[in-house]
Amino acid sequence: MPAAASKSFATPDDLRTPPKATVAVVDLNGSAVARLTFEPGWRWSESMKPVAGTDTCQARHLGALASGTLHVLAADGTHMEVGPGSAYTIEPGHDAWVVGDEPVVAYEFVSPG
Repeated sequence: MPAAASKSFATPDDLRTPPKATVAVVDLNGSAVARLTFEPGWRWSESMKPVAGTDTCQARHLGALASGTLHVLAADGTHMEVGPGSAYTIEPGHDAWVVGDEPVVAYEFVSPG
């Protein structure tokens, strides 16, 4: 394995375009980094629920928000807003949506193990 790796989100290894969103994923020696872009009006329960087939998002998220504001509602009723410059973790069992008129741009990380 190389000692260092870099890839551009302009040419991702995987590109997904669900409604009102773009997910660009690069693989760096087995660790994935995703750039998520959610347009104003995006909501997980409207855009992703039909694809996922679950009532709430069942993924765990670890990332940092670069721009926009994301509101998260956990299945236990906990609410959280994430703004620019904030790091976050979101456990499975949640809905989320863009707050306001600015797109949300976030970077999420998944390491093997």
